[in-house]
Amino acid sequence: MDWDKLRIFHAVADAGSLTHAGEALHLSQSAVSRQIRSLEESLNTTLFHRHARGLILTEQGELLFDATSSMAKRLDAASARIRDSEDEVFGELRVTATIGFGTLWLAPRLAKLYDKYPDLKIDLMLEERVLDLPMREADVAIRMKEPSQADLIRKRLMDVHMRLYATPAYLEKFGTPDSVTDMRDHRLICQNPNSIQVAAAARMAQMLLTQEIRSLLTVNNYFGVLQGVINDLGIGILPNYVTEDFPHLVSVLPEIVGGQVPVFLAYPEELRHSRRIEAFRDFVLEELSLSRRKISE
Repeated sequence: MDWDKLRIFHAVADAGSLTHAGEALHLSQSAVSRQIRSLEESLNTTLFHRHARGLILTEQGELLFDATSSMAKRLDAASARIRDSEDEVFGELRVTATIGFGTLWLAPRLAKLYDKYPDLKIDLMLEERVLDLPMREADVAIRMKEPSQADLIRKRLMDVHMRLYATPAYLEKFGTPDSVTDMRDHRLICQNPNSIQVAAAARMAQMLLTQEIRSLLTVNNYFGVLQGVINDLGIGILPNYVTEDFPHLVSVLPEIVGGQVPVFLAYPEELRHSRRIEAFRDFVLEELSLSRRKISE
């Protein structure tokens, strides 16, 4: 099968338009059209349904696009490894993390990484959905559970516990609860029960909600929960790592602790020798070491 035709097919399928694909490939629309017709003839099948609004893949076209997408990702991985030199760290690094950890812990510390490697281009993808690392949806991930894929290198970074926190201003105004039953007189801030979250936090929220709490604020991520807490709205369920950057927060009912949540860093086996991955991994480990030293002081 002609590699050049496959490249053109992939661009057309990705763009959904002969014109847009031609612009990306620096080819005329007619040249792109001829290559697609030639590929269809060689395969004896139709790859696109053509209509006034653009092109839609046929079932056979979708099969071929899946294959070319996998090829493109593999080529990107090979290109990344080739570009990585032994002495320099540069180029794009796609990092995925949960919204909470990414916004509350990782993003505020990235300035140090950029200071050390100014030519690094980080694409930070914060979402609860677990991206497929072997399929190169991201280069490296920080996850709140151990990755299940066998072809990943993984390192356990730390363990997180969920706790209750409030500001001194809130506690001065509404009092400090001495027991779980006292929580019914306070506003609880937690993740929405229907949102994706770690099981430890969900169980903790469920237990507290059995206390007939009168006032409740739910948010779909920990960044929102933190904003509610630091703005004196109530007592929130938060991961204990937030206290490093928000040391004024007071731990409420410290005997109530959510289950242990392991945090893992993972990346594909094929990127084992990537200097960008190595630089990011070492940066995260160094920041975690600094965090532990601050806590112990």
